[in-house]
Amino acid sequence: MLIKHNLRLTRIVLATWKTDVFLALTCVSVYYIHQYIPNSIPIPATLVTLLGTAIAFFVGFNNNQAYDRWWEARTIWGALVNDSRSWARFILSNTVAGSLSSEEFTQIKRQLILRHIGFVYALKENLRRSTEGYFKKLLPDSEVATVTQQLNVPNAILTCQAKDLQALSNVQAIDQFRFLQLTNLLTAFTDHMGKSERIRNTIYPPSYIYFTRLFIWVLVVFVTLVLIEPIGTWSIPIGWIIGFVFHSAHINGMGLVDPFDEIPTGISLNQIARTIEINLLQMLGEKDIPEPTKPVNDEYVL
Repeated sequence: MLIKHNLRLTRIVLATWKTDVFLALTCVSVYYIHQYIPNSIPIPATLVTLLGTAIAFFVGFNNNQAYDRWWEARTIWGALVNDSRSWARFILSNTVAGSLSSEEFTQIKRQLILRHIGFVYALKENLRRSTEGYFKKLLPDSEVATVTQQLNVPNAILTCQAKDLQALSNVQAIDQFRFLQLTNLLTAFTDHMGKSERIRNTIYPPSYIYFTRLFIWVLVVFVTLVLIEPIGTWSIPIGWIIGFVFHSAHINGMGLVDPFDEIPTGISLNQIARTIEINLLQMLGEKDIPEPTKPVNDEYVL
């Protein structure tokens, strides 16, 4: 996720240089083809104006839909941060030892919180199709083998959490009211997981991207053709500028289509997961606290 309001020129060039080259070649080609075709069909400027207006609406629609996907993903993970803190607070403050020994009670509370951190990392890796396996460090060895056998590891971890909650209820370590509250939090984690997976597994309609790009190229050709007669060779840079504006706007929106990808414009899952880990470990009173995720080139966090 970008953390600066201003973009570096190098990032703009890296994101658009291929399109810029093709734009220049297209405008030059149109100009010289027009020179060698006498009796070419005149294109009225009104047609270009109408086409440009229609494409602007189309690009705006695509960008709005892409931003909606991105913002929904960010909202989901913002809620996951809050619910994670609530989970740890409930576990630490609203449970008693019951018939458990002090050591057993402390261990199960610690495991419920560490396992949740593991859930967050497992969900992050699942969304990014990563095989890092950091979550394994936070689970007991016996559980690692169990959860990794399942297709959906985060869901398997939540099942382990539910079993431990039931165990606490069975030994009167937690009353029924608080048991329901914690169960509701597990349901909320399932909702966050399902919503994230829905965004990840639902592709943005390819026809939206394809036809928008095609129409922009058609506009560039028409603009260059219309401007050849009145301004001559200046039609080449003017056509390039108009194409650059439309293509850059479209590229900017398409960079938000897959918010969970490990790219500068994606959601900073690494940072959010590390924030949850730090917060919950500090609530546990742990001494070995990891460092916060650092920005890349002071420009974005992943």
